[in-house]
Amino acid sequence: MASVALSAAAAAATAATTSRRLPASAKLSLSPSSSSSLKLLGSTPIVSRLFLNPKRCSAAPLPSRAFSSAAAAPKCLASDPEQLKLAREDIRELLKTTFSHPILVRLGWHDAGTYNKNIEEWPRRGGANGSLRFEIELKHAANAGLVNALKLIQPLKDKYSDVTYADLFQLASATAVEEAGGPKIPMKYGRVDVSAPEQCPEEGRLPSAGPPSPADHLREVFYRMGLNDKEIVALSGAHTLGRSRPDRSGWGKPETKYTKDGPGAPGGQSWTAQWLKFDNSYFTDIKEKKDEDLLVLPTDGVLFEDPAFKVYAEKYAEDQEAFFKDYAEAHAKLSNLGAKFDPPEGIVIDDGPSQPVPEKFVAAKYSSGKD
Repeated sequence: MASVALSAAAAAATAATTSRRLPASAKLSLSPSSSSSLKLLGSTPIVSRLFLNPKRCSAAPLPSRAFSSAAAAPKCLASDPEQLKLAREDIRELLKTTFSHPILVRLGWHDAGTYNKNIEEWPRRGGANGSLRFEIELKHAANAGLVNALKLIQPLKDKYSDVTYADLFQLASATAVEEAGGPKIPMKYGRVDVSAPEQCPEEGRLPSAGPPSPADHLREVFYRMGLNDKEIVALSGAHTLGRSRPDRSGWGKPETKYTKDGPGAPGGQSWTAQWLKFDNSYFTDIKEKKDEDLLVLPTDGVLFEDPAFKVYAEKYAEDQEAFFKDYAEAHAKLSNLGAKFDPPEGIVIDDGPSQPVPEKFVAAKYSSGKD
């Protein structure tokens, strides 16, 4: 996705959001052996704080008829379910003060979007494995600006040490969509983190905004991930959130009537008028092309030009419910690409059926372009 800017004030607000203490039930103690496993990585202020975290293990209860006095083998999970739930609540609060929905969606996408279905070996295959936290991958051109997302996420990682980066990135991404008024996404967690920058994928696996042949480029990138035309179009609809900044992506205007007053740092060019509201306006606005202040990249416009893409783009422009359904499924699939889960079946922290949720905030009112 195109780069999305955050203000310095937004990043500063993170400290207040994450300063609350954990409840006693959620606090964890590190044993000497656990502490010794911490490994400093990288050289920048953000990256140097990254470390490996021990898995959370809990003893499984023995059957009541068990005659053996031996202790049950502990069950280890990549992430602690209770900490995942607490982290989600903190992300919701973070979004209310930083309006960082677009960049958190992009963070999850770009960690998962390096997946190559033709490579079986983990983590060489790429995907949702937390590798985006390392400086070498953050410096990839397609990830310009995502260090700002990591600055928002790092305090949560420090607070909830038994949640992996891979899970935290995807949790933040899905929560941002839902809190912006989008569909409830059927997520699962338990992704294992890579452990070193040497395990990061090579540059060039993510899509670019202005390739010579946009349709061919989209298919080349997304087919490599195992995604199809419907999923390409549905996922493109997430551009209903956010702005593109020319100083990062080389695309978009420095400022428009929709972005000059923020929220967050002013400027950039958005795809939609209400760029903090998740709906189907991305498709309706591209179809109409009536507003020069709204961005249409070559990879956006081709959705209504390529015959196979157009079928879905037209459908989503007319039917938001259909878009929400297909987007939720595609987002969940993307978030699992390349991941190694522990336990293998993953961890579900939601109860009840997946349903769209109403918009939880009014920030979009401030980006309507009306004086």
